[in-house]
This record gives sequence, C-alpha cells and structure tokens, in this order.
Amino acid sequence: MPELTLVLLAAGSASRFVKDFPVKKQWIYINDKPLWLFVAKRFESFYDFKKIIIVSSKEEIEYMRYFCDDFEYVEGGSERQESLKNALKSVQTSYVLVSDVARACVTKDMVEEIIKNYNKGECIVPVLDVSDTVIYEGKTIDRDRVKLVQTPQLSKTDILRLALDQDELFTDESSAVKSLQKEIFYTKGNTFAKKITFIADLKELKCLTPPKEELFVGNGYDVHPFQEGKTMYLGGVKIESEFGFKAHSDGDVAIHALIDSLLGAIGAGDIGELFPDTSKEFENIDSKILLKRVAEFIKSVGYEIVNCDITIQAQTPRLSGYKALMRKVLADILGLAPIRVNIKATTTEKLGFVGKKEGVAVVATSTVKIYKWK
Repeated sequence: MPELTLVLLAAGSASRFVKDFPVKKQWIYINDKPLWLFVAKRFESFYDFKKIIIVSSKEEIEYMRYFCDDFEYVEGGSERQESLKNALKSVQTSYVLVSDVARACVTKDMVEEIIKNYNKGECIVPVLDVSDTVIYEGKTIDRDRVKLVQTPQLSKTDILRLALDQDELFTDESSAVKSLQKEIFYTKGNTFAKKITFIADLKELKCLTPPKEELFVGNGYDVHPFQEGKTMYLGGVKIESEFGFKAHSDGDVAIHALIDSLLGAIGAGDIGELFPDTSKEFENIDSKILLKRVAEFIKSVGYEIVNCDITIQAQTPRLSGYKALMRKVLADILGLAPIRVNIKATTTEKLGFVGKKEGVAVVATSTVKIYKWK
C-alpha cells in the first residue's frame, strides 16, 4: 500500500447551505464534534496516513487548531482549486488522497477500494451509475455512459500539482488530471458518500448523530483608565461624562469584557487575539462593530448564544439611567431578547482604583449552546 497524505477541504463559504441555516456546514456538530473534525477522525481510523491536512478559511484556521493539534492546518483560497494548491505545498508523499468534508459518511470499504487500485492510473476516482433517464440539451442520452463523480480521489502528487497549475478552473482532481491526457481509473462509488449541499441532505445521511445537549460558560474581565477629552462609550451607549477611556479602540470596557466572555464560552481565545491593539484597523473603532463580528463568528461555527450577565464597577459616572438602553443595544447586536442580557452597575465603596475614580472595571459571563440542527 502507498505512503499517503490525506487532504480534507473545509475552507468553503457553504453559500447554498447557509441560505437556509445560520451555521456553515463544516461547523454543524455531530455529537460533540464539528463536522470537519468528525470527518477527519473518521478518515484517520480508515488508514495510516503519513499526514492529515485540514484546509480552512483564514477566519477559522486558528480556532480549528484549538480542537486538535494532531493535524496540519493550511489556509485555503477563494476557490477549491486554490485551496488544494495551497495544501499540496505541504504534501511530501508520492500519492495524495483528497476529499471534501461535506462528504461526511464516506465508508472504510470505499477508501480501501480506492487505495487498493492506486497503481492503475494517475488518478483513482469513485463514481456512481445513473439509474434515471438523462436529458441533455433537450435530448435523451444513454444513461449507461453517464457517471456521477465523488470524492475522495487519489492522485499522484506531482501529476496533480502540474494539473492544477493551469489557468483553467476544475471542479475536481480527475478533471484536472484528465486535461493533461493522463489515465483515470474509475472505481465503484458509494451512495453513503453523498455530499452535503443543503440542510435537507443531513436527514439522508445515517452516520450523522444529533449534537449533544450541552451548555458552555465563559467569563470576561476588562479594565480601562479614564482619559480626559475623550467621549465615553459603555455597553454600546454614549455616556455623558467629561472623560472617556484610554484605549486603542473607543474603549468600551463593558463590550470588551462581554466579547472575552463569549470567546471564552466557545474556547476561542481572547479579544486581543482577534483584534490586536497593534493593528491600525482597530484604532478608535466602535466596539459594537467588534461585538457584531464575534456574534456572527460564534453562530457560523455552530453555537447559539443563550444569555449574558454584565457587572460594571464604577464609582463614577452614575449609570443607573443608562442600564436599560445598554441592555437593548447589546441584545439587538447579539440577536437576543433584552431579558437575556442583564446589566448591573455598582460602586466599590471608594476602594481601589475604581473607588478613586481612576477608571472602570467590568466582569461579564456568557452562556452558549451547540446549535441544534436535528
């Protein structure tokens, strides 16, 4: 059997899937794992691969690494072909097996059949026969001459690199290899390897189990000193004050603590990792924009925000008249009912830097759950 590298493509935008669903398909949860990890672990049990490469979008690659450090992660491109070319730069074996994570229920027998025939062509491709009548440009054609192409596909690495390094865009590896007049060997595909394209496809795939019923809690804490002559924003609301907060952004310490609590709940690091204070992009930025990005990210990777609780520690200014508006503004950004976003404000009885009116501190707690698709 050949020494093989496995490449799993998971960088797509899932544009057709997310039209009817808030979660990208690679991030729907199967029991306690996102789909891309479920598929990677499944393939890992099928064969002793030299290396497994996961191709991810730029926005998700660091988050994927938190799940499992056994794999190599490569940033994808805007097209499938570009993503695969990026992955091939890390392939050192003579043969490479490529599959899409959207083909979640590929079986061990199917993979073994493909690998068994590795030396029968430059690209080994599983295909399905067509049982229905086929119409092409208004004419009935011989359905026995029509095949449905699936992945995974096994290719000679050097040939595949050469094939993809052309100006033409190809929808799969076999099309690219065939364009070089290289030999393609077809093996029998499997109906279990149906590709997930729409939400309805999930119901047809028996290997997919519903997500676990779990809640995840995260905490956030942030502090900012006062700065004279700067507008104060707190909890997304403009506060009447002679000073604002010293910060790279607008200094909304309540939103910063809230963001950290949300990221903590899904295990995604902290605000500084996503929005570094060394970047010009975030200089004086409205923190509500940052919170919206985080909320969208949380939903796209398979979670639903349940509730948030925020405690603002401030000796000054007085905040009782702003709490209801803060609740509404933050709830609107997070897509929650206002009752799910609790705001508390307290003094520190003149103790510490807060009590000395040098700044404000905020503690936030958030709860999320896995999005239930079934």
